[in-house]
Amino acid sequence: MKAEIISIGTELLLGQVVNTNAAYISRELASLGIEVYHHVTVGDNKDRLIEAVKTAEERVDLIVMSGGLGPTQDDITKKTLSDYLDVELILHEETEEKIISYHKNSDFKMPENNQLQALILADSTPLSNDTGLAIGMMLSRNKHHYVLLPGPPDELEPMVDNYLKNELIKHILEEQVLVSRVLRFFGLTEAQLAEKIDGIISEQTNPTAAIYANSGEITVRITAKAKDDDEGYKAIDKVETKIMEKLSDYFFGYGEKTLVEVVKDRLKEKDLKITAAESLTGGAFISELTSVTEVSSILEGGMVTYSADKKNKVLNVRKKTIEDFGVVSGECAVEMAEKAREMFDADIGVGLTGVAGPSSLEKQIPGTVWIGISYKGKESFSKHFHFSYKRNRNRRLAVLNALELVRRTVEDLPIDNREYYGEDNQ
Repeated sequence: MKAEIISIGTELLLGQVVNTNAAYISRELASLGIEVYHHVTVGDNKDRLIEAVKTAEERVDLIVMSGGLGPTQDDITKKTLSDYLDVELILHEETEEKIISYHKNSDFKMPENNQLQALILADSTPLSNDTGLAIGMMLSRNKHHYVLLPGPPDELEPMVDNYLKNELIKHILEEQVLVSRVLRFFGLTEAQLAEKIDGIISEQTNPTAAIYANSGEITVRITAKAKDDDEGYKAIDKVETKIMEKLSDYFFGYGEKTLVEVVKDRLKEKDLKITAAESLTGGAFISELTSVTEVSSILEGGMVTYSADKKNKVLNVRKKTIEDFGVVSGECAVEMAEKAREMFDADIGVGLTGVAGPSSLEKQIPGTVWIGISYKGKESFSKHFHFSYKRNRNRRLAVLNALELVRRTVEDLPIDNREYYGEDNQ
């Protein structure tokens, strides 16, 4: 099956909004074995939208439209397609009730035209909107399939994942179930991961494997179409085995749990407390920990000591360490970790120091980072990293790599290039 994606919105053409929807839809359709042949973007103009639909009909079977389902005057998608196909718009009562209930339970007065979001094309299959109000839909007519999706990504993505893909499988692809498994990795770039498993991905048609990168963490979603769940998961198992042969050293978990959630779970399982002394990250490591639930079971506090003076006077890092090795050093990172662990009576202390950028510090270039780990009962160590010249990216990568060092430490996994320091350097 061939597909085309039509993105509707003048704001997209003006560059005011980045069109992430087309990329997302393409990936999800590819996971079903549906090839996307064209991406088209049109403004909020009825004639140009009809022209785009007519062109798509000449070259593909499935036409997916995103945007223009809201209640305002420039939300033209449903009405335009209704007129073009000569299909009546009818009220979807469940969505109407949801819209009314939403406004009754909020401080917002419901605009008169807000119920336009509850209209669907007659004979179409409604696609529920779990995170918004505008209903989506899929209509089959004249050997073509038309899909209408909302524009906001936080509404479109759950609609595609939770409803559209299943409808495509049931009604178009003639398969009974779609099952998937998500593998999560850290410690290499998206390009490096893709290179390692490129052969595996390219040889797959069912199951399919797709790579997604987000803020340093990478996921691989394996999706299978099958007659039942058991058949689907058996097929996924085979592909996963091949992938893990290449990437097991970087694997940290399954499903939707991020690296920080996995670390929190491991610490909680082992009844361990963690703390941190931060410099270049300015509290971002502790903030990352506190972004997840139940963090009070593993964390009682931490410290930000940005200047050398406060590292000495507040955190008690020795002047000799700072004078002999500098604040941007493995020795300083280890001592920061140890002093924080002692101060907060924790099992694990993390020290983060380095040069976020854009300027150099102590003749160290931006992106230079040292992370120290102090684990009760074991020898402390540090690890050196060099990232880039981008300040906030360096800080983010420092946080993620610190979490990964903690995970590997408590799980007793190998850590390459760690550095230890004898008593003379402490």
